[in-house]
Amino acid sequence: MTMATETTQRPFELKRFMAEQMRNIAPVFTLIVLVAFFATQAPSFRTFDNMMNILSQASITGIIAVGLTFVILTAEIDLSVAAIANAIGITMAYFTIQPDYVNIANIPLNGAVAIILTLASCLALGLVNAFGVTAIGIPSFIMTLAMMQIANGISAMLVRGQIAYTFPDLVTTLGAGTIFGVKWSIVVCLLFLLVAHLVLTYTRFGRYVYMVGGNREAAEYSGVNVKFILGAVMVICAMCAGIAGMLGVAYFGSAQQNQFDTFLLDAIAAVVVGGTSLFGGRGGIGNTIIGLLVLGVLNNGLDHVEIDSFLKILIRGLILLAALVINVYAQKLRESARD
Repeated sequence: MTMATETTQRPFELKRFMAEQMRNIAPVFTLIVLVAFFATQAPSFRTFDNMMNILSQASITGIIAVGLTFVILTAEIDLSVAAIANAIGITMAYFTIQPDYVNIANIPLNGAVAIILTLASCLALGLVNAFGVTAIGIPSFIMTLAMMQIANGISAMLVRGQIAYTFPDLVTTLGAGTIFGVKWSIVVCLLFLLVAHLVLTYTRFGRYVYMVGGNREAAEYSGVNVKFILGAVMVICAMCAGIAGMLGVAYFGSAQQNQFDTFLLDAIAAVVVGGTSLFGGRGGIGNTIIGLLVLGVLNNGLDHVEIDSFLKILIRGLILLAALVINVYAQKLRESARD
Protein backbone atom coordinates (compact mmCIF):
# COMPACT_ATOMS: atom_id res chain seq x y z
CA MET A 1 0.00 0.00 0.00
CA THR A 2 2.76 2.41 0.98
CA MET A 3 4.91 1.43 -2.01
CA ALA A 4 2.01 1.98 -4.39
CA THR A 5 1.33 5.38 -2.89
CA GLU A 6 4.98 6.42 -3.25
CA THR A 7 5.02 5.18 -6.84
CA THR A 8 2.01 7.25 -7.78
CA GLN A 9 3.44 10.32 -6.05
CA ARG A 10 6.88 10.28 -7.71
CA PRO A 11 5.78 11.52 -11.16
CA PHE A 12 3.86 14.36 -9.52
CA GLU A 13 6.82 15.36 -7.36
CA LEU A 14 9.20 15.32 -10.34
CA LYS A 15 6.74 17.34 -12.35
CA ARG A 16 6.38 19.82 -9.52
CA PHE A 17 10.15 20.11 -9.16
CA MET A 18 10.54 20.77 -12.88
CA ALA A 19 7.77 23.35 -12.76
CA GLU A 20 9.36 25.18 -9.84
CA GLN A 21 13.03 24.97 -10.81
CA MET A 22 13.24 24.84 -14.61
CA ARG A 23 13.30 28.61 -15.06
CA ASN A 24 16.04 28.83 -12.40
CA ILE A 25 18.21 25.96 -13.60
CA ALA A 26 18.18 26.78 -17.32
CA PRO A 27 19.76 30.28 -17.01
CA VAL A 28 22.52 29.04 -14.69
CA PHE A 29 23.28 26.15 -17.05
CA THR A 30 23.34 28.57 -19.99
CA LEU A 31 25.75 30.88 -18.17
CA ILE A 32 28.13 28.00 -17.35
CA VAL A 33 28.09 26.77 -20.96
CA LEU A 34 28.73 30.26 -22.36
CA VAL A 35 31.60 30.97 -19.96
CA ALA A 36 33.21 27.58 -20.70
CA PHE A 37 32.82 28.02 -24.46
CA PHE A 38 34.27 31.53 -24.70
CA ALA A 39 37.03 30.78 -22.19
CA THR A 40 38.26 27.89 -24.34
CA GLN A 41 37.83 29.71 -27.65
CA ALA A 42 39.38 33.07 -26.74
CA PRO A 43 42.21 33.46 -24.19
CA SER A 44 41.53 37.22 -24.05
CA PHE A 45 38.08 36.46 -22.63
CA ARG A 46 39.57 34.87 -19.49
CA THR A 47 41.42 37.98 -18.27
CA PHE A 48 40.45 39.87 -15.13
CA ASP A 49 40.24 43.14 -17.06
CA ASN A 50 37.71 41.58 -19.41
CA MET A 51 35.61 40.30 -16.53
CA MET A 52 35.49 43.85 -15.15
CA ASN A 53 34.63 45.06 -18.62
CA ILE A 54 31.64 42.69 -18.73
CA LEU A 55 30.39 44.01 -15.38
CA SER A 56 30.90 47.60 -16.49
CA GLN A 57 29.00 47.06 -19.73
CA ALA A 58 26.13 45.40 -17.86
CA SER A 59 25.89 47.99 -15.05
CA ILE A 60 23.64 50.55 -16.78
CA THR A 61 21.39 47.79 -18.14
CA GLY A 62 21.34 46.29 -14.66
CA ILE A 63 19.90 49.43 -13.05
CA ILE A 64 17.11 49.53 -15.64
CA ALA A 65 16.51 45.79 -15.16
CA VAL A 66 16.02 46.29 -11.42
CA GLY A 67 12.96 48.45 -12.07
CA LEU A 68 11.67 46.09 -14.74
CA THR A 69 11.92 43.19 -12.29
CA PHE A 70 9.40 44.88 -10.00
CA VAL A 71 7.04 45.51 -12.92
CA ILE A 72 7.29 42.05 -14.47
CA LEU A 73 6.77 40.40 -11.08
CA THR A 74 3.33 42.02 -11.03
CA ALA A 75 2.62 40.56 -14.50
CA GLU A 76 2.89 44.00 -16.14
CA ILE A 77 5.40 45.45 -18.62
CA ASP A 78 7.12 48.80 -19.16
CA LEU A 79 8.20 49.56 -22.72
CA SER A 80 9.21 53.14 -21.93
CA VAL A 81 12.33 52.48 -19.85
CA ALA A 82 14.88 53.13 -22.61
CA ALA A 83 13.07 56.27 -23.80
CA ILE A 84 12.83 57.56 -20.21
CA ALA A 85 16.53 56.86 -19.67
CA ASN A 86 17.36 58.84 -22.79
CA ALA A 87 14.99 61.72 -21.95
CA ILE A 88 16.28 62.00 -18.38
CA GLY A 89 19.92 61.94 -19.48
CA ILE A 90 19.19 64.80 -21.89
CA THR A 91 17.08 66.61 -19.27
CA MET A 92 20.04 66.56 -16.90
CA ALA A 93 22.16 68.12 -19.64
CA TYR A 94 19.40 70.67 -20.19
CA PHE A 95 19.64 71.74 -16.57
CA THR A 96 23.44 71.77 -16.58
CA ILE A 97 25.55 74.60 -17.99
CA GLN A 98 27.52 73.60 -21.11
CA PRO A 99 30.42 76.08 -21.09
CA ASP A 100 32.61 74.24 -23.56
CA TYR A 101 30.01 73.46 -26.20
CA VAL A 102 26.42 74.69 -26.02
CA ASN A 103 24.48 76.02 -23.07
CA ILE A 104 21.30 74.15 -23.93
CA ALA A 105 19.29 75.61 -21.08
CA ASN A 106 20.81 79.05 -20.59
CA ILE A 107 19.87 78.60 -16.93
CA PRO A 108 22.67 79.08 -14.34
CA LEU A 109 21.98 76.06 -12.14
CA ASN A 110 24.58 74.27 -10.06
CA GLY A 111 25.02 70.49 -10.15
CA ALA A 112 22.89 69.70 -7.07
CA VAL A 113 19.90 71.68 -8.30
CA ALA A 114 20.23 70.15 -11.77
CA ILE A 115 20.19 66.64 -10.28
CA ILE A 116 17.15 67.41 -8.09
CA LEU A 117 15.20 68.86 -11.02
CA THR A 118 16.16 65.90 -13.18
CA LEU A 119 14.99 63.39 -10.56
CA ALA A 120 11.75 65.35 -10.18
CA SER A 121 11.23 65.14 -13.94
CA CYS A 122 11.83 61.39 -13.80
CA LEU A 123 9.34 61.02 -10.94
CA ALA A 124 6.76 62.97 -12.97
CA LEU A 125 7.09 60.57 -15.92
CA GLY A 126 6.72 57.59 -13.58
CA LEU A 127 3.61 59.10 -12.00
CA VAL A 128 2.06 59.61 -15.43
CA ASN A 129 2.62 55.92 -16.17
CA ALA A 130 1.17 54.96 -12.78
CA PHE A 131 -1.87 57.22 -13.23
CA GLY A 132 -2.61 55.83 -16.68
CA VAL A 133 -2.37 52.21 -15.56
CA THR A 134 -4.16 52.46 -12.21
CA ALA A 135 -6.56 55.42 -12.34
CA ILE A 136 -7.58 55.30 -16.00
CA GLY A 137 -7.15 51.56 -16.47
CA ILE A 138 -4.96 51.66 -19.58
CA PRO A 139 -3.08 48.36 -20.06
CA SER A 140 0.58 48.82 -19.13
CA PHE A 141 1.68 47.71 -22.61
CA ILE A 142 -0.28 50.54 -24.27
CA MET A 143 0.39 53.15 -21.57
CA THR A 144 4.14 52.67 -21.61
CA LEU A 145 4.15 52.52 -25.40
CA ALA A 146 2.57 55.98 -25.35
CA MET A 147 5.08 57.12 -22.73
CA MET A 148 7.88 55.86 -24.95
CA GLN A 149 6.72 58.27 -27.66
CA ILE A 150 6.30 61.09 -25.14
CA ALA A 151 9.81 60.59 -23.75
CA ASN A 152 11.26 60.40 -27.25
CA GLY A 153 9.49 63.65 -28.04
CA ILE A 154 10.96 65.28 -24.93
CA SER A 155 14.43 64.14 -25.99
CA ALA A 156 14.01 65.54 -29.50
CA MET A 157 12.59 68.83 -28.25
CA LEU A 158 15.35 69.44 -25.71
CA VAL A 159 18.42 68.29 -27.63
CA ARG A 160 17.34 69.60 -31.09
CA GLY A 161 20.00 67.58 -32.86
CA GLN A 162 22.81 68.81 -30.60
CA ILE A 163 25.11 66.84 -28.31
CA ALA A 164 25.81 67.78 -24.70
CA TYR A 165 29.07 66.87 -22.98
CA THR A 166 28.94 68.52 -19.54
CA PHE A 167 27.13 67.05 -16.54
CA PRO A 168 27.17 67.55 -12.75
CA ASP A 169 30.42 66.40 -11.16
CA LEU A 170 28.68 63.82 -8.95
CA VAL A 171 27.01 62.19 -11.94
CA THR A 172 30.23 62.25 -13.96
CA THR A 173 32.04 60.51 -11.10
CA LEU A 174 29.38 57.84 -10.58
CA GLY A 175 28.94 57.23 -14.31
CA ALA A 176 32.54 57.28 -15.52
CA GLY A 177 34.79 57.34 -12.44
CA THR A 178 36.47 54.51 -10.55
CA ILE A 179 37.10 53.59 -6.93
CA PHE A 180 40.03 51.29 -6.16
CA GLY A 181 40.13 50.36 -9.84
CA VAL A 182 36.44 49.42 -9.98
CA LYS A 183 33.95 51.46 -12.00
CA TRP A 184 31.54 53.43 -9.84
CA SER A 185 28.74 52.36 -12.17
CA ILE A 186 29.32 48.75 -11.12
CA VAL A 187 29.14 49.72 -7.44
CA VAL A 188 25.92 51.68 -7.99
CA CYS A 189 24.37 48.78 -9.92
CA LEU A 190 25.27 46.34 -7.14
CA LEU A 191 23.71 48.67 -4.56
CA PHE A 192 20.50 48.87 -6.59
CA LEU A 193 20.41 45.09 -6.90
CA LEU A 194 21.05 44.62 -3.18
CA VAL A 195 18.41 47.11 -2.03
CA ALA A 196 15.85 45.72 -4.48
CA HIS A 197 16.54 42.17 -3.28
CA LEU A 198 16.09 43.20 0.35
CA VAL A 199 12.85 45.03 -0.46
CA LEU A 200 11.38 42.13 -2.43
CA THR A 201 12.50 39.49 0.06
CA TYR A 202 12.11 41.02 3.50
CA THR A 203 9.46 43.76 3.33
CA ARG A 204 5.68 43.76 3.26
CA PHE A 205 5.77 45.74 0.02
CA GLY A 206 7.87 43.01 -1.59
CA ARG A 207 5.43 40.32 -0.47
CA TYR A 208 2.57 42.34 -1.91
CA VAL A 209 4.40 42.62 -5.24
CA TYR A 210 4.59 38.82 -5.43
CA MET A 211 0.97 38.46 -4.32
CA VAL A 212 -0.30 40.87 -6.98
CA GLY A 213 1.69 39.05 -9.66
CA GLY A 214 0.76 35.57 -8.45
CA ASN A 215 -2.99 36.06 -8.05
CA ARG A 216 -4.42 39.56 -8.32
CA GLU A 217 -7.92 38.62 -7.18
CA ALA A 218 -6.63 36.78 -4.13
CA ALA A 219 -4.45 39.78 -3.29
CA GLU A 220 -7.48 42.07 -3.43
CA TYR A 221 -9.50 39.73 -1.20
CA SER A 222 -6.57 39.72 1.24
CA GLY A 223 -6.81 43.49 1.58
CA VAL A 224 -3.85 44.42 -0.63
CA ASN A 225 -4.19 47.79 -2.35
CA VAL A 226 -3.47 46.41 -5.81
CA LYS A 227 -3.67 49.76 -7.57
CA PHE A 228 -1.14 51.26 -5.16
CA ILE A 229 1.28 48.37 -5.73
CA LEU A 230 0.94 48.63 -9.51
CA GLY A 231 1.42 52.39 -9.40
CA ALA A 232 4.41 52.05 -7.09
CA VAL A 233 6.23 49.56 -9.30
CA MET A 234 5.65 51.78 -12.35
CA VAL A 235 7.22 54.70 -10.48
CA ILE A 236 10.11 52.54 -9.24
CA CYS A 237 10.74 51.37 -12.79
CA ALA A 238 10.76 54.93 -14.17
CA MET A 239 13.12 56.12 -11.41
CA CYS A 240 15.53 53.26 -12.05
CA ALA A 241 15.45 54.00 -15.78
CA GLY A 242 16.02 57.70 -15.15
CA ILE A 243 18.98 57.15 -12.83
CA ALA A 244 20.44 54.71 -15.35
CA GLY A 245 20.03 57.42 -17.99
CA MET A 246 21.83 59.96 -15.82
CA LEU A 247 24.76 57.63 -15.21
CA GLY A 248 24.63 56.34 -18.78
CA VAL A 249 25.26 59.69 -20.45
CA ALA A 250 28.25 60.19 -18.16
CA TYR A 251 29.41 56.65 -18.97
CA PHE A 252 29.15 57.35 -22.72
CA GLY A 253 30.54 60.87 -22.33
CA SER A 254 27.66 62.60 -24.10
CA ALA A 255 23.90 63.04 -24.17
CA GLN A 256 22.17 62.72 -27.52
CA GLN A 257 18.97 61.44 -29.04
CA ASN A 258 18.31 57.68 -29.45
CA GLN A 259 21.32 56.83 -27.30
CA PHE A 260 19.54 54.18 -25.22
CA ASP A 261 17.42 52.51 -27.91
CA THR A 262 19.08 49.10 -27.51
CA PHE A 263 18.65 49.09 -23.73
CA LEU A 264 14.95 48.23 -23.85
CA LEU A 265 15.47 44.78 -25.32
CA ASP A 266 18.59 44.17 -23.22
CA ALA A 267 16.86 45.04 -19.94
CA ILE A 268 13.74 42.99 -20.66
CA ALA A 269 15.92 40.11 -21.88
CA ALA A 270 18.00 40.21 -18.69
CA VAL A 271 14.89 39.81 -16.53
CA VAL A 272 13.27 37.14 -18.71
CA VAL A 273 16.44 35.18 -19.55
CA GLY A 274 17.24 35.10 -15.84
CA GLY A 275 14.01 33.23 -15.18
CA THR A 276 11.54 35.76 -13.80
CA SER A 277 8.10 34.71 -14.98
CA LEU A 278 6.33 36.89 -17.53
CA PHE A 279 3.10 35.78 -15.85
CA GLY A 280 4.12 37.39 -12.56
CA GLY A 281 4.73 36.16 -9.03
CA ARG A 282 7.85 34.11 -9.75
CA GLY A 283 11.49 35.16 -9.93
CA GLY A 284 13.36 38.06 -8.42
CA ILE A 285 16.62 39.95 -8.32
CA GLY A 286 18.70 36.76 -8.15
CA ASN A 287 17.24 35.73 -11.49
CA THR A 288 17.91 39.18 -12.92
CA ILE A 289 21.57 38.97 -11.88
CA ILE A 290 21.94 35.65 -13.71
CA GLY A 291 20.21 37.12 -16.76
CA LEU A 292 22.53 40.13 -16.75
CA LEU A 293 25.57 37.86 -16.58
CA VAL A 294 24.26 35.66 -19.41
CA LEU A 295 23.73 38.65 -21.69
CA GLY A 296 26.98 40.30 -20.59
CA VAL A 297 29.02 37.16 -21.24
CA LEU A 298 27.23 36.55 -24.53
CA ASN A 299 27.68 40.08 -25.88
CA ASN A 300 31.28 40.33 -24.73
CA GLY A 301 32.24 36.79 -25.72
CA LEU A 302 30.96 37.18 -29.27
CA ASP A 303 33.36 40.12 -29.67
CA HIS A 304 36.28 37.83 -28.78
CA VAL A 305 35.56 35.16 -31.38
CA GLU A 306 35.49 35.47 -35.13
CA ILE A 307 31.76 35.50 -35.91
CA ASP A 308 29.88 37.50 -38.50
CA SER A 309 28.50 40.66 -36.86
CA PHE A 310 25.04 39.98 -38.32
CA LEU A 311 25.13 36.45 -36.89
CA LYS A 312 25.66 37.94 -33.42
CA ILE A 313 22.27 39.63 -33.59
CA LEU A 314 20.66 36.34 -34.62
CA ILE A 315 22.31 34.45 -31.76
CA ARG A 316 21.07 36.99 -29.21
CA GLY A 317 17.56 36.66 -30.61
CA LEU A 318 17.68 32.88 -30.40
CA ILE A 319 18.84 33.04 -26.77
CA LEU A 320 15.92 35.32 -25.93
CA LEU A 321 13.48 33.07 -27.79
CA ALA A 322 14.75 30.03 -25.88
CA ALA A 323 14.24 31.90 -22.59
CA LEU A 324 10.68 32.81 -23.57
CA VAL A 325 9.91 29.20 -24.51
CA ILE A 326 11.25 27.96 -21.17
CA ASN A 327 9.30 30.68 -19.36
CA VAL A 328 6.00 29.72 -20.98
CA TYR A 329 6.64 25.97 -20.71
CA ALA A 330 7.52 26.29 -17.03
CA GLN A 331 4.23 28.13 -16.45
CA LYS A 332 2.31 25.32 -18.17
CA LEU A 333 4.12 22.70 -16.08
CA ARG A 334 3.29 24.64 -12.94
CA GLU A 335 -0.40 24.81 -13.86
CA SER A 336 -0.57 21.12 -14.72
CA ALA A 337 1.24 20.20 -11.48
CA ARG A 338 -1.55 21.88 -9.54
CA ASP A 339 -4.19 19.67 -11.14
